[in-house]
Amino acid sequence: MVQYAEERIFVHNLPDLAYLGTNRARGVLCRDYGWKMGVLRNASSSVFNSAERVISSQFEDLAVENACEVSYSLSLGRRFHSAGLFSGNIHRISSQIEFNKKKDAPSSMPTRLFSSEARAAENDSADAETVKGVYDKMLNYVTEKRTAPPNAWLWSLIAKCSTHEDIKLLFDILQKHRTFRLSSLRIPDGFNSALCREVTKACVRAGAIDFGKKTLWKHNLFGLTPDIGSAHHLLLHAKQHNDTKLMVKVMKLVKINDLPLQPGTADIVFSICHSADRWDLISKNGKRFVKSGVKLRQTSFDLWMEFAAKKGDVESLWKIEKWRSEAMKQHSLSTGFSCAKGFLLEHMPESAAATIQVLYQTLSEARRSSIVVELQKLASEWPLDVIKHQKEENRKAFAEALQNDICALVNALQTLGVEANVNMQDLTGKEAVLA
Repeated sequence: MVQYAEERIFVHNLPDLAYLGTNRARGVLCRDYGWKMGVLRNASSSVFNSAERVISSQFEDLAVENACEVSYSLSLGRRFHSAGLFSGNIHRISSQIEFNKKKDAPSSMPTRLFSSEARAAENDSADAETVKGVYDKMLNYVTEKRTAPPNAWLWSLIAKCSTHEDIKLLFDILQKHRTFRLSSLRIPDGFNSALCREVTKACVRAGAIDFGKKTLWKHNLFGLTPDIGSAHHLLLHAKQHNDTKLMVKVMKLVKINDLPLQPGTADIVFSICHSADRWDLISKNGKRFVKSGVKLRQTSFDLWMEFAAKKGDVESLWKIEKWRSEAMKQHSLSTGFSCAKGFLLEHMPESAAATIQVLYQTLSEARRSSIVVELQKLASEWPLDVIKHQKEENRKAFAEALQNDICALVNALQTLGVEANVNMQDLTGKEAVLA
């Protein structure tokens, strides 16, 4: 009982070992670590009451560790002859060890971890700046981790694509991602149409038009959901480069994959055909838009009817006018003058003058000056265009008749109260027109 009591003192008050005597204190301090733990764990329940059994494991470990530190210092030759001096040194050394551990241990390890993590983060961000870096990260998720990569990575990859090789990597990861979604995640649906439009935009930006046309496929391996918006990106590229061949291919893909036509589609297609002087293409696609039930905009009718009047195709002009009148009530300045040109081609200058008078009355005072501008174009520019599309043997007679009809139109406008200060030119005297 005395021995256990002394050891209980050692646990609860380590610096007070001096009360047991100098030799006894040295013996307690030099005991083996295992023996001490055995004493602590196997102490009789009669000695350790309920309050003493609540001692925390952290306090025991600290007491043992401090005792070992003191034992090591004593083994180096530090001998003390006074029990009070020995107790004071023990207390000071224990306190210093505990202070150093609290001061140094928490600060050194997190610093090393932070520096290594920062370097790793810098390397990851540097790799992620390239298309290949984002591609490798996504590929690692899909093939090795067998989990879906973050959606932000895919959008980032699309935004970074600038070359044909970048687009190849994009479509490769799209195919692998699509396969993973279908096989592992059981997601049969593809990506949304907004992503498809961005992919098409990236293809156009990188000049990878061959991949861009794949975004219009209804059934594809890339999980893309095509819509007419993707086709618009390709059509705008065709318009920029005046590429009618690409326009024809895109419109075929739109038809094959059942993409719904929109009024904006007609605007782009008509503009391409008008700039390329392809009346055959604008007629073919125009009829297709009408049959599909697309409500064409005023701008589309302007280009279409202006082109028909320029070619001198009166029959087509009146068909387009019929479709226009069903879609909208009033004429624009362009469609009104196109109808007036149609009447002139049919040698009906009075009807042409009446059409222009209606326009003159519907326009505000500020816009009536545009009537004079359009009349001047009708008298000087339009005849040159329409005569070129006539047969060579009929050009001279056609030019003479057209000039007379234009003069009659101007005179009729003056009688109707429409200002018509037009500089008339002798069309028959122009060798370029009649050649």
